[in-house]
Amino acid sequence: MELTRTSGVLLHPISLPGRFGIGDLGDAAYRWVDFLAETGQTLWQLLPLGCTGLDYGNSPYQSLSALAGSPLLISPERLAAQGTLTAADLERVPSFTEDAVDYAAVTAYKMPLLRRSFERFREGAGKAERAAFQEFEKQQGEWLEDFALFMALKQAHDGRPWSAWEPAIRSRQPEALARWRRDLADSVEEQKYLQFQFSTQWTALKQYANARNIRIVGDVPIFVGYDSSDVWANPDQFSLNDEGQPIAVAGVPPDYFSKTGQRWGNPLYRWDAMETRGYDWWIRRFRVALQMIDVTRIDHFRGFEAYWAVPAAEETAINGHWIKGPGRDFFLAVRQALGDLPIIAEDLGLITADVLALRDAMAFPGMKVLQFAFGSDSRNEYLPHNYPTSHCVVYTGTHDNDTTVGWFRAASPKERAYVQRYTGGDGSRIHWDLIRLAFGSTAEMAVVPLQDVLGLGSEARMNTPGQQSGNWAWRFGANALTKDVRDQLKEITETFGRGVPPTEAKPEHRRRHHVGRHQVRHRAG
Repeated sequence: MELTRTSGVLLHPISLPGRFGIGDLGDAAYRWVDFLAETGQTLWQLLPLGCTGLDYGNSPYQSLSALAGSPLLISPERLAAQGTLTAADLERVPSFTEDAVDYAAVTAYKMPLLRRSFERFREGAGKAERAAFQEFEKQQGEWLEDFALFMALKQAHDGRPWSAWEPAIRSRQPEALARWRRDLADSVEEQKYLQFQFSTQWTALKQYANARNIRIVGDVPIFVGYDSSDVWANPDQFSLNDEGQPIAVAGVPPDYFSKTGQRWGNPLYRWDAMETRGYDWWIRRFRVALQMIDVTRIDHFRGFEAYWAVPAAEETAINGHWIKGPGRDFFLAVRQALGDLPIIAEDLGLITADVLALRDAMAFPGMKVLQFAFGSDSRNEYLPHNYPTSHCVVYTGTHDNDTTVGWFRAASPKERAYVQRYTGGDGSRIHWDLIRLAFGSTAEMAVVPLQDVLGLGSEARMNTPGQQSGNWAWRFGANALTKDVRDQLKEITETFGRGVPPTEAKPEHRRRHHVGRHQVRHRAG
């Protein structure tokens, strides 16, 4: 992947301000892109955009599909502008909380509204609109048909997981599939319509961002949710028993985040079956992802080298064991099908020499997180002076970390003292101290959560690993992006040479980085 010296901000769209209880793809998203452009940013990183579920803590990492977008992100105002909703439809909006998403309340309000839009489209859409919808169905049919039926079936079964459906449809018997498709034809069509509207709105927003020299960095989780269209439609690709239940589930052993590890609960892949089919499921997944984003951050990259398998009956992740993953052959197969992969490897946690060798063999940039840098001594690999190559992405923290202000407040006196010595600050502006370290480092890409740009505390944390509820809800206010915030972010971006668009980089600068990438590949190969 070609890297240049750039910077950006991590913000999930649900965190955007707006009156509908959740951030969406409407005007606030365009103003956000304008903010990025005005401050010299060229990267917008976000979390997975998939359909979340109330039963799964609304986690974007437990999506109902690896490929579908969340209907909750569809902008009602954009639907009104195209005529499938009216101004009257948008008059009686509940008084949602402004600083957090109440998913139950948002879902109860927004889904009937989207249903109304679908009915108006079905009754009165023009020829051009219908043709666009039909073209979307044709282009995305490879995954859309199964997903739409899956969602319609969930509704017909009162939201129960597919493993609790009748045996015939649970196991996808042809007669049952045909009958349910006929009986649920209206609901299936609605699900396709929602994906069409999501795709239409997201594509327009991405084009707006790209036109302003901003690339979208999207998150591709290695695993998918058990209760998903992916597992239901492709059971032979997952490690399930004869009843369709997981034999073992994904997680990680005890680490920085949890003394008992993390039992994620995602089903594990049957990599042997995937290899036999040429990894076609993954190739399709990457192909669809790269239509929606410009760069993919693979969450839990180390799982492709070896993954932690937890017996399904275990309540914690302590008693798991490592199993070898598909390794280099997998990425070579995907690369052969799709070309060079714009991938960032999330290489955090318990990382071995074999994981690093896989990362470097594929020339994927890894991650450096500054919040991990001050717990030991000057040899810590996350300290900027120890970065062995510029071919990496530096973060102050990620969506799984506390905010920088919250982290600093909770740090030990020894760790706080080291931070102050290293940054030369007194800790009163710790968020800007770490942003300065990130932007001033040799890492070619620097990404900062918006919470850190705003200097917010733990109340703005996005996710606490191992905590089952209260995550994925933070939103910022409409007036948060003040002139002072804009000026400081722009100044620090320009100071450390991260605001120069790639097309304006000096030839000498580009050649110097090309040599660095060649050296990385040579050492690995």
